[in-house]
Amino acid sequence: MFGDFFKDKAVLITGHTGFKGSWLALWLRELGADVTGLALPPPTSPAHFELVRMRELINHIEGDIRDSNVVGKAFARSKPEIVFHLAARAVVSDSYAEPKTTFDINIGGTVNILEAMRRCPSVKAAVFITSDKCYENKECERGYREDDPLGGHDPYSASKGAAEIVCAAYRRSYFAESGSGPYLGFATARAGNVIGGGDWAKDRIIPDCIRALANGQPVVLRNPQAVRAWQHVLDLLSGYLLLAKLLSGDGERYSGAWNFGPPEDGQIPVINLVEKVLASWGGGSLANMAAREGAFHEANMLKLCTDKARRELNWRPFLGNSAAIKWAVDWYKAWYLQEADLRDVSLRQIREFSRIAGQEGF
Repeated sequence: MFGDFFKDKAVLITGHTGFKGSWLALWLRELGADVTGLALPPPTSPAHFELVRMRELINHIEGDIRDSNVVGKAFARSKPEIVFHLAARAVVSDSYAEPKTTFDINIGGTVNILEAMRRCPSVKAAVFITSDKCYENKECERGYREDDPLGGHDPYSASKGAAEIVCAAYRRSYFAESGSGPYLGFATARAGNVIGGGDWAKDRIIPDCIRALANGQPVVLRNPQAVRAWQHVLDLLSGYLLLAKLLSGDGERYSGAWNFGPPEDGQIPVINLVEKVLASWGGGSLANMAAREGAFHEANMLKLCTDKARRELNWRPFLGNSAAIKWAVDWYKAWYLQEADLRDVSLRQIREFSRIAGQEGF
């Protein structure tokens, strides 16, 4: 999909031990990049990072992005040309339990990465990952656009909205032609709910489904009618990789904020998604879905408008709902049956995705 662009390029990924980060690291290695990762230990057990044996493939640095010295040393060691910042407190329920930690990581940690970039002349492009929850949610039917107001009802959403504001300030003050630091292409990426094999985070619908199905238990839903922008992890990462490539060639044109998400028909209620998961798994059931007492606030309607990415990046997702869910469930079945090497399973999906995208002219 990307030719030889990433071959031999020094790439730094923060949060590479997480679900999306480990898939991104594996794909970049497949593309020939020299990958360094900075992150805490994997946040779950099992973890995609461990199951695909990423330590064997990349330069692994274990450290906390809240420590500016650790961040600075990672940049000095890797001398990256491209930076992907994914490290974050990423689970909404955790943000309610530990709001200060959430703000310290998602805002303070982001500032540490920005400061290290400002002092690292090798960096030519950077993609910082925030969230679709950075928008001030009005529960509207249309998808949020990149120029809609930022906000946040809960600590997680507020931390992501604040991180977007911080990134915009650094972009204008230090990374633009008129700034006081090195000019580089710098973008933020806002994505919807991501599904795929190897995610075991708590309070996420696909991992919750797989845990229940693997244990022969019914799936219990918190908010079955909530509508989200579901997309496969490889669809999303293709957008991050494409954006990094374009930023490296024309930072002035492609810097800024970008939404990545499915088409309108991919933004469906939780209950519809889970029914497809059960069908792909080949069984299972749903439990009483009455709302839990004391449950934390969650938006009922959250859609993204991806017209800008489709129009200006020529990006689009290639896996519809049914295919995305089947690919995710197939990966979990391989883990559950223990009949396949999960690095091979992941690489086969990356290669198949690239083949499909190539056939469709990406």
